[in-house]
Amino acid sequence: MTLTFEVDPAVDRTLRDGVLSLWADVSNAGGAVGFVPPVTPDEIRPALLKHLVAMTEGGTRLLVGRDEDGEVAATAFFTFNTHPLMTHWVWLYTVMVHPRHQGKGYGADLMAAVERTARTAPGFEAIEAIRLTCRGGTGVDAFYARSGYKEVGRVPDAIRVAPGDDRDDIIMLLPLN
Repeated sequence: MTLTFEVDPAVDRTLRDGVLSLWADVSNAGGAVGFVPPVTPDEIRPALLKHLVAMTEGGTRLLVGRDEDGEVAATAFFTFNTHPLMTHWVWLYTVMVHPRHQGKGYGADLMAAVERTARTAPGFEAIEAIRLTCRGGTGVDAFYARSGYKEVGRVPDAIRVAPGDDRDDIIMLLPLN
């Protein structure tokens, strides 16, 4: 099986609850998506609301992957730059695949859908690159490298996961041209 991807899905209670549940499950499984376990959906809700508000304002777009049951199984949020000298690239945030789907190749499918969206979806015509950051010490930078992203910067010890556990903030880029 594979995931079915949709850009800019209609935001309703089912989608919001699905993304919130995914985010909590990924975080509590140790995923580096802005929180450390244990975390509850209520603690994550303000971060999701910021994404949803940015979507209504047109600055953020959502790519969602659904599994064979129609459940939200993967996400990636594109955020467009407002600085006039940086509008030719987008940020990628909150890249997640549900832990129950790990090992099925869905992460690679998600990253292929991210690239395809940035290359072909309406509204992305001027986009020449995708930029993301990831937490060092997780191995996820190697995953992104397999998807064609190159490390272009690193800020040592910029992410404090816990007292005495500082991680590098790794900046990665995928040129689209």
